[in-house]
Amino acid sequence: MALSPQWLDELRTRITLSGVIGRTTRLTKAGREWKACCPFHNEKTPSFTVNDEKGFYHCFGCGAHGDAIRWMTEQRGMPFMDAVKELAAEAGMEVPAPDPRMAKAAEQRASLHDVMAAAQAWFVDQLAGPAGAQARAYLERRGVSAATIREFGFGYAPDSRGAIAEALSGFPKEMLIEAGLLISVEGKDPYDRFRGRLMLPIQDRRGRVIAFGGRILADVPNAPKYLNSPDTPVFDKGRTLYNLHRAAAASRGSDRIVVVEGYMDVIALAAAGMGEAVAPMGTALTENQLELIWKLVPVPVLCFDGDSAGQRAAMRAITRALPMLRPGHSLSIVTLPEGLDPDDLIRRDGTSAMESVLAKGESLVDAIWRVEHAAAPLRTPEDKAGLKERLIQHTETIQHPDIRSLYRRELLDRYGAFAFPKREERAPFKSGKFDRRPLFQQRTAPSPRLRQLNPAAARARLIAAVLTGLTRHPAALEAEVDRLAGLHPDDLDQSRLLDAMLEFAETRKFLPTADRKALEPAEIAAILAKRGLALPDRDAIGGMKFAFLTDCTSEPEATRELVQAIDLLVEKPAIEAALAQATARFAEDPDGSWAEQQRLLKRKLEFERRLVQMAASRADAAA
Repeated sequence: MALSPQWLDELRTRITLSGVIGRTTRLTKAGREWKACCPFHNEKTPSFTVNDEKGFYHCFGCGAHGDAIRWMTEQRGMPFMDAVKELAAEAGMEVPAPDPRMAKAAEQRASLHDVMAAAQAWFVDQLAGPAGAQARAYLERRGVSAATIREFGFGYAPDSRGAIAEALSGFPKEMLIEAGLLISVEGKDPYDRFRGRLMLPIQDRRGRVIAFGGRILADVPNAPKYLNSPDTPVFDKGRTLYNLHRAAAASRGSDRIVVVEGYMDVIALAAAGMGEAVAPMGTALTENQLELIWKLVPVPVLCFDGDSAGQRAAMRAITRALPMLRPGHSLSIVTLPEGLDPDDLIRRDGTSAMESVLAKGESLVDAIWRVEHAAAPLRTPEDKAGLKERLIQHTETIQHPDIRSLYRRELLDRYGAFAFPKREERAPFKSGKFDRRPLFQQRTAPSPRLRQLNPAAARARLIAAVLTGLTRHPAALEAEVDRLAGLHPDDLDQSRLLDAMLEFAETRKFLPTADRKALEPAEIAAILAKRGLALPDRDAIGGMKFAFLTDCTSEPEATRELVQAIDLLVEKPAIEAALAQATARFAEDPDGSWAEQQRLLKRKLEFERRLVQMAASRADAAA
């Protein structure tokens, strides 16, 4: 009977591994894992771990490693099918009926594994023989040690069109073609795919050779520098990562997976003691490959060369990852100094330099901002609007709603700080119906109601009033959308209301001008109701009687006061950020940063006074 890999994967995901192992081995909880004395060898100190999230057990003492099926076959001595049937019954799954086609495919895969193993042994022999002198010289120049050559199985394919068929004459040529070792051309004899190349075996999670990668040694016009096996019944390049079988074990000690661009980068890191590196098969990282590494670590490190090709590869990986993001799972992006790959950096500056670079990875949101901000000139308003559109397009691909909302807010915050930098003093001006004249130029004695309010309570009350005002005067929502994106309510309900309004306003920007009619309060109310959101009640607003909350005020006056309230609310984060920067500079410039701190502290106190005064004065009027 042949069982598909997909069915077996489903079986593994439905089984709790610690429950299976715990029937015969006493397990002790240790953080996110379980520990025990290894059942495969005698020991007094526990070195055997079981990880339910990753679905495997591992002993750091004897190296025993496997999943639920292997536990049943190796520890309990059950035949494979008996183990599968017992686990399937526990998981409530039906074992598929025998399928002759699948059985034939399984037999074929087994035969191709034999072919690939024989080819690997022959390539290794060729490297050690007279024909491999040039390849050995190349490895010596690269500083690849004899131990690394043995560990990674380096070999050599002679520059011959018929050598592999002669060496593996015990297998039919049709099988060599299917394994990707021979190229078939109509009307001609099949010939060797790999000729005059340094060979590296590509292995699956079980360590079996399933494909090859070959680096050319001679200068051959139009020949690719690296050549990989084609997809075969045993090799799918979009679902395979080079060195994953070694990196998976190494990642358990470092809690890290490093994705680099090529085979030699992987080998250079391994030689430097970083065995948790993998590489895609000469293409951009695929969704399937991302899922493979996310099963090992929640935030793998993607390491790219600093040249333009490396940056394009980074953005392709980011674009692939964004729709797949989920809570707790992301990527760390590392860019090497321009002109250097991992091997170059390690040779020049040592292993510590590489570790330092890997430890300073960017978050995805940092990388998106950096790349898009540098992607085109930003001299004109049109250029800046283009930047904003690119940022929003990235966020719209994220499927998880909370992560999409958070990315949108973060990127628009950065855009707002860039496109609308804070001025030291805002000069009063009028533009159409929006009048930004200061409302509170005179100092007045605080009322009893004002003295009861602290800045945090005043801010929450004012945000509640502004959210209600935006639903009554939606033109202000569209006009102030960029600055409102910088407003971060502490209250979760207020935050959800604001996000819903901002998403609606941003979506309208992509409508054709002819279809973009003036917003009506009923439209905002309908959007909020559809999402199950309710406006703040009168207690949250505190009985304030702002012009934008009453029906007897003209539209220009109401909108002017609403914009003034938004001015106050978005000013605080900018002041606090500048204050933090001034504090960070204190060690380098104590005199200048101290003066800056005092000026900003004075502004912050004035801001809080105005905020409390605005929140309390209207409430006093209503009392």
